Amino acid sequence: MRASVAGCRMSVGALLNGLLVSVVAALLWKYSKLSEHAALLEEELHMTRQSQELSQAHIDYHVALQALQEHGTRMVCTGKMHTDRICRFDYLCYCSEAEEFVFFHSNSSVMLPNLGSRRFQPALLDLSSVEDHNTQYFNFLELPAAALKFMPKPVFVPDVTLILNRFNPDNLMHVFHDDLLPIFYTMKQYSDLDDEARLVFMEGWSEGPHFDLYRILSSKQPLLKEQLRNFGKLMCFTKSYVGLSKMTTWYQYGFVQPQGPKANILVSGNEIRQFARALMEKMNITRVEEAEKDGGSAEDEKEKEKKDDYIVVFSRSTTRLILNEAELIMALAQEFHMRVVTVSLEEQSFPSIIQVISGASMLVSMHGAQLITSLFLPRGAVVVELFPFAVNPEQYTPYKTLASLPGMDLHYISWRNTKEENTITHPDRPWEQGGIAHLEKEERERILASKEVPRHLCCRNPEWLFRIYQDTLVDIPSFLELLKEGMKTKPSLKKSKPASTVHPGRVREPQCQTSVQTTNEAKLTVSWQIPWNLKYLKVREVKYEVWIQEQGENTYMPYILPQQNYTFSENIKPFTTYLVWVRCIFNKNLLGPFADVLMCRT
Repeated sequence: MRASVAGCRMSVGALLNGLLVSVVAALLWKYSKLSEHAALLEEELHMTRQSQELSQAHIDYHVALQALQEHGTRMVCTGKMHTDRICRFDYLCYCSEAEEFVFFHSNSSVMLPNLGSRRFQPALLDLSSVEDHNTQYFNFLELPAAALKFMPKPVFVPDVTLILNRFNPDNLMHVFHDDLLPIFYTMKQYSDLDDEARLVFMEGWSEGPHFDLYRILSSKQPLLKEQLRNFGKLMCFTKSYVGLSKMTTWYQYGFVQPQGPKANILVSGNEIRQFARALMEKMNITRVEEAEKDGGSAEDEKEKEKKDDYIVVFSRSTTRLILNEAELIMALAQEFHMRVVTVSLEEQSFPSIIQVISGASMLVSMHGAQLITSLFLPRGAVVVELFPFAVNPEQYTPYKTLASLPGMDLHYISWRNTKEENTITHPDRPWEQGGIAHLEKEERERILASKEVPRHLCCRNPEWLFRIYQDTLVDIPSFLELLKEGMKTKPSLKKSKPASTVHPGRVREPQCQTSVQTTNEAKLTVSWQIPWNLKYLKVREVKYEVWIQEQGENTYMPYILPQQNYTFSENIKPFTTYLVWVRCIFNKNLLGPFADVLMCRT
């Protein structure tokens, strides 16, 4: 009996002990799960805080992570080739450890265009506005979204971002031509790339001396590639655009052929001037001379303008010096009866320089990046570019091309030092400043004996660098003579009125009538109505272009006509079908579209 009771007590004790262990185990399991959940929450809060460090925009980290895991990355691009392509991404990620962008695939991913391996021939797109340069290519690696489980937790960038490469942020010409203008008009293309969008620079350069100019384009601080490491190993941009429009560039730097204007320039002075005006507003600069002038007689206004006219001379303090700058300034003041102002990038703030240049009648400078500031000059101003000995102005024309764009309305003059005794060379400087001491003796002697730098490719031609970094004593008599001759061809422009570039529309109601005169003679009469927009325009000269082509032939007969109908008999054969095209031309060079082709049977 006692043994039985003792056995019962042991069974109850064991049962209670087992229950206690089970309860403790359950509590420990629950605690571990709660701890794990708390750790996940803490990690998410930490990631959210990191995301908030990037932006003031609110982001729900859990929702963003779930969207990336379930939907992956989505990409839709514009443009047919890598050279004209811009892509919009949702949840494009960047791994700072691998220095690679990552596209995460899921069943909901979108990749348009889906190029397959053609994406690497040579790239998906150009990250800068410099076309097809092998240091500017963009691509990404691909991973399944499931791989996120094994990767560091991503930091999300909630801002809309524009991801690009700056081409050469140390050089003011490159800053404007390759970066600022393309960024400005790329942002105009997409409505969500507004003032709140963030710029992300992936080329790897530091800020550079002109970083404040990039800050003007957005209210958000731009991000550099090196800064991305500070925000975690994996960053994901919730919405981003990658690439830059190339429509605003007008010059190629000689990577494939010697430098010169682009073959197909798509920008006009109108777009350049709108960009300049926007930057000036951001810098709180007003251009008084472009405002409408009210009151007073025409003579008073002309006298006031004359008093306000002044010349700006760009002064350089380290290389490519004008050795007799004071004498040059005095000569300009005496010749044109204007005050002469000097500006210097080394000594003045950029906004203060633009304030001065934006009202100048003439800008005089040695060849150099500072001449890009001529895009801020008022209409009708003169750009005078000085070139050192042995440098042919016709071979280096970025600023001439800019000044000559339709609608810029600037008058360009170049002067070249033709006297070798008026130049000081610096053969012992570092090679990047024109030094040639590192070259073989024979090559040094050839460069020193040369009277003109031959055409060459970019970018380290030692003869070009040697000559362009010379200091120059400007021959004042020849300079003034050239200036006076150049001013004779300066067009008379009203600074406040841009040139009209309105094109005609299609001619309306084109028709043809035919008649057979003899077995060998026929007539073809073509008529049409004026383009619809012509009745609202004041156009100096209106003409019409007519093409006539015999069906089955490869050649056509072109005619320029002043009237809206004409009867053709020469070379018109009986019982023959002719194809006829008609279009309108304004002021000799503004062409309208052809109307639908007419088929006329004699």
